[in-house]
Amino acid sequence: MKRTATKLLAVAFLLGAGSVVLSACNTVAGVGEDVSAVGKGVTKGAQKTKSKM
Repeated sequence: MKRTATKLLAVAFLLGAGSVVLSACNTVAGVGEDVSAVGKGVTKGAQKTKSKM
């Protein structure tokens, strides 16, 4: 029972987050820019972590 509730909560969260992300970008170009920005952020974070190791 608890496992099902956790899965349901996770799905609800992902759908909500997806809705927010998609409503933030009004055009296909906007989506591309958002995805690019996320990729750059992930790359920057990975480089910082690597340099600390």
